[in-house]
Amino acid sequence: MSNAPRALPIHAPMPQFAVTNGQLLVGGIPLEQLAARVGQTPFYAYDRKLLQARVEELRAALPASIKLYYAMKANPMPAVVGWMAKLVDGLDVASAGELKVALDAGTDPKEISFAGPGKRRSELVQAVAAGVLINIESFREVTELANITQELKLPARVAVRVNPDFELKGSGMKMGGGPKQFGVDAELVPELLAEIGQAGLQFEGFHLFAGSQNLSAGSICEAQQKSYELALRLATSAPSLVRFLNLGGGFGIPYFPGEQRLDLTAVGDNLAQIAARAALEMPEAELVIELGRYLVGEAGIYVSQIVDRKVSRGQTYLVVNGGLNHHLSASGNFGQVIRKNYPVTIGNRMGKEETEIASVVGPLCTPLDLLADRMKLPVSQPGDLVVIFQSGAYGASASPHGFLGHPAPVEILV
Repeated sequence: MSNAPRALPIHAPMPQFAVTNGQLLVGGIPLEQLAARVGQTPFYAYDRKLLQARVEELRAALPASIKLYYAMKANPMPAVVGWMAKLVDGLDVASAGELKVALDAGTDPKEISFAGPGKRRSELVQAVAAGVLINIESFREVTELANITQELKLPARVAVRVNPDFELKGSGMKMGGGPKQFGVDAELVPELLAEIGQAGLQFEGFHLFAGSQNLSAGSICEAQQKSYELALRLATSAPSLVRFLNLGGGFGIPYFPGEQRLDLTAVGDNLAQIAARAALEMPEAELVIELGRYLVGEAGIYVSQIVDRKVSRGQTYLVVNGGLNHHLSASGNFGQVIRKNYPVTIGNRMGKEETEIASVVGPLCTPLDLLADRMKLPVSQPGDLVVIFQSGAYGASASPHGFLGHPAPVEILV
């Protein structure tokens, strides 16, 4: 049996962050200086210029008539939401807590949509009072909203979230097609639309979201075409003209070795075709795409500090002061069958020729607290800063900060 080291897969380069004098720059600030400014590690840092550049890139690729909404669930940090609200056309929220952040950011309630399969009555009351668009996901919500409009003497703006009869092929997470907790099955939507009309709710359109984290332009284009066709069919049963059509998102970003970036040109061309059809077939409708991860994921990093370096039976471990409690997805979500490494580096030793094979582990008492498994990294010591790229989405807010009682990370926008 050969004792030669196994070949290590190579991640795509992370060119969005510049490097100077061996240090990663975030918001134009060298990483060690930024860590000193923050005053602690671990922390998440989001680069506002990268956020802006991503939106501008999308605007250039998509038809001007397509509205762009930011799905706050990807990163609800108030400073990020406030910045994104200036760049996009609207926000999508998934709870009353996110709704508060969206309103605090100064977003026009007419450009806020509220989705979620388990909206509490109190949340529906808040949404009606705020005047935002509520994506109905069950027959119960129609009944609740009918009563709420009577109590508040206010209209309820609604769209129907449709569980389509197809899936987004190649999605990292399927959110439509087959049995799902999201939305109303397409075959039941005509009945739901009749109830919306009888209840006197202010119907505005449809919301379709087939899946997320997809890097195949072909799959996304197919899902968009099918979503439009489905909305066109359902519109014949609507109590009023369709004025809002959310075609979802699903745009992915590369995390793992071998993944290629999404071809925006193909997606933009496809949306141009849909927009041209809609101008004739649904002339009152505004077309919306709703993106979260794609807008913010690549603009963020997670930074932790090495507190110990140890070798166990020939394997080098870099022990850092934050782990799966701060960045659950990078650890493998409490144990994936096949775990893959996020792109990781030593942010204050960029470009160093001396490298080693090392694993990065957190401080928690579980073998699942693994942030990088046997990766080729610059040789490092306690005090150095480990950086996990692609951390702007589903990072801090999607991780179990209370697990094992360690301190929470800080989040900053620079």
